[in-house]
Amino acid sequence: MAVPDELAEHLRTVRLVDHHVHGWFTSPGDRPSFEAALNEGSPGPVPAWMSGFDLPVGLAVRRWCAPLLGLPALASADDYWAARSATPYDELVRTFVEAAGVEHWVVDNGLTPGLLDLPEPRSEVVRLEVLLEEVIGADDVPGAFRARLDDAAVRAVGTKTIAAYRTGLDIDWSRPTDAAVVAAALASGPRVVDPLLVAFVVHEAAARGLPLQVHTGLGDRDLDLRRADPLHLLPLLRTVEVPVLLLHCYPFHRQAGYLAQAFDHVSFDVGLAVNHLGARSVELVAESLELAPYAKQLYSSDAYGVPELHVLGSLLWRRAMGEVLGGWLARGDCGLDDAVRIVDLVAAGNARRVYGL
Repeated sequence: MAVPDELAEHLRTVRLVDHHVHGWFTSPGDRPSFEAALNEGSPGPVPAWMSGFDLPVGLAVRRWCAPLLGLPALASADDYWAARSATPYDELVRTFVEAAGVEHWVVDNGLTPGLLDLPEPRSEVVRLEVLLEEVIGADDVPGAFRARLDDAAVRAVGTKTIAAYRTGLDIDWSRPTDAAVVAAALASGPRVVDPLLVAFVVHEAAARGLPLQVHTGLGDRDLDLRRADPLHLLPLLRTVEVPVLLLHCYPFHRQAGYLAQAFDHVSFDVGLAVNHLGARSVELVAESLELAPYAKQLYSSDAYGVPELHVLGSLLWRRAMGEVLGGWLARGDCGLDDAVRIVDLVAAGNARRVYGL
């Protein structure tokens, strides 16, 4: 679809706030590790009978990242890998990260230690379950966690729960007593997987007024997708008042859109899925714009490890917004000023408001 010149130029130049993102690997790695890193769902190597480039995200890398390495769009996987390998890693990272057009990162550093930090300006999100694991075994687990959280809150703009991975979202979200937390902690191993402990850390974070990120929808196979539907969060959403950011959401992005419409303090993104749907990300973005207020959607890449994912998330999102809003303009469903305002809200304005950037 032809995108009007004014909208296309605005989408090309608008600077983004990536409200959920990670760093990149310390070295480029070999081809098998690179291809494996393109697969969000599987933690293992790619089977010998296929390639990571066979994934939708792999095809998108060849389409959108290849030209940044001086190759034609859709260069072969072998040519792409040869060009990537010939580029010094610092230059490779700089090429992809600068091309993403991000002016501020909101970083989750709790996933894997050893990733390289994103450059300034950036802000931090605290992963709650990891913070609790640092004090499991303390004499006063509730008090020790509160002290750690208070310290972390000084530098953080938000918190995050990975309940979808640890327990599923279909748990009892009522706030537990300290006595119950102590008993659960005594029975806990070093890894927090008790629903009561998850509810505890979430309520403690909410009590401090920080925005709360919640992983929902797709992830790797440690996650039970059936239990990652954000509709399971209804009891929690009816209790807490802090901003709640539903992360990624696919294939439950329509449920997330409903929750964002129904609850003033709920927003969402489809960031991780934009990368991994590749060519179909246009339809995903269109569906994310069906019901939710435009002031409730945020841009994210959820880029992790592979620097290509920083620019890929940006380029695919810009393309999708152009095609979707360009279609609305062509049908007379919105004006150019409306389209530009929607772009600016999702690109950066909503994140700046929610996190107080």
